[in-house]
Amino acid sequence: ALLVALLLSVVNLIVKPILILFTIPITILTLGLFLLVINALMIQLVDYFVADFEVDGFWWALFFSLILSILNSMFDDLTGSKRKE
Repeated sequence: ALLVALLLSVVNLIVKPILILFTIPITILTLGLFLLVINALMIQLVDYFVADFEVDGFWWALFFSLILSILNSMFDDLTGSKRKE
């Protein structure tokens, strides 16, 4: 699990900004929902590189992406890291 978290962090740091840059028009058109698809693609990329981590398809990766986004949002609310002063 730690290897998956580390590799997912690295992929989100390096690959995700490039994909977001290339998909700005469709992201604007879908009001940001396409970012969930990008997150699912990042999860499938990590699945490809980590042997013991397995996602059974795009829809499960999208579901995992949705759950991960909700948990990140809840964590940000609890820690207050995005509050304006």
